[in-house]
Amino acid sequence: MKKAILFFAAAGFLMTSCQKFKKAEGGLEYKIVDDNAKEKAVSGDLLAIDIVQSTDRDSVMSSTYEMGIPQIVQLYPDSIIAKNPGDPTGLFKYVGEGDSLVFKINLDSMAAKTHQPKPEFADKFLVFSIKVKKHFKKGKLTDQQLGEQVQKYFEGELNKHKDTEPAKLEKYIKDKNLKTTKTASGLQYVVTKAGTGANAKPGDSLQVNYVGSLTTGVVFDTNLPDVAKKEKIFNPQRPYEALKFQLGVDGVIPGWTEAFQLFNKGTKATLVIPSSLAYGDRPSGKIPPYAPLVFEVEVLDIKPGKMPAPATATPDAAAPAAKTPAAKK
Repeated sequence: MKKAILFFAAAGFLMTSCQKFKKAEGGLEYKIVDDNAKEKAVSGDLLAIDIVQSTDRDSVMSSTYEMGIPQIVQLYPDSIIAKNPGDPTGLFKYVGEGDSLVFKINLDSMAAKTHQPKPEFADKFLVFSIKVKKHFKKGKLTDQQLGEQVQKYFEGELNKHKDTEPAKLEKYIKDKNLKTTKTASGLQYVVTKAGTGANAKPGDSLQVNYVGSLTTGVVFDTNLPDVAKKEKIFNPQRPYEALKFQLGVDGVIPGWTEAFQLFNKGTKATLVIPSSLAYGDRPSGKIPPYAPLVFEVEVLDIKPGKMPAPATATPDAAAPAAKTPAAKK
């Protein structure tokens, strides 16, 4: 589904490529793709937009469609825009709710302005395709009132992800024909290769291989270089080696802390983890809010260890903390 969305977003740009771009200050070129004849944004207004950033080589660099959460842009007064020629924020006065805008940033102009080398991932332009999803009109509203409108809107967008999560989990397991074991927390797993020895316990040090993906099939992380290259997420700056962590001590998602206590050395398994045991409503990298995660994992080694003793607070250190509202809870 995500790939289809990105395809249609890119296709929308290609369909309008024969249209003539208008010139703006600072090396910007733009065109209005869709004009729904609604009220256009003015200084002080906010717009919730979907945005696809690509190169003139037709390579998509980033997209809000991947996360399913739009971005907010604010329209600044013309006096501020005039001091920053080439700032694309000035183009948003031409659009309103439902409108679409495409603009291109000239890389030669950007390099001259910033005194930075011209990037190598594009030839001449960076291309931005914009769709306005919601127009928040400042009018006589206070900043707080406007902010409350935006917050309510984003809560609604988050709830859409939350409401669809159970269906995503059910569909993935059905489509993959997985015979999972489900724990009380909602974690589901399938052991694809049994290991030997005792299961890992809190305090043990583990070494694991892993591939993490969304239920859409999009791989967002792995320690395996061949998989990273295949999925086009390879980062030459990071080491690709077994992930090492102390169970129950080092920061991993709760779904991992629970799952690896069920496995012993040599185990290979598929984990299907609900967002409540992962990142919840917090987007992270390529992971949208309320996203169930799938991990293919292999336990390479388990070294026995102990949980560190809890820190003992001194009376002087504990006394001030006891007075805080958080401590009373």
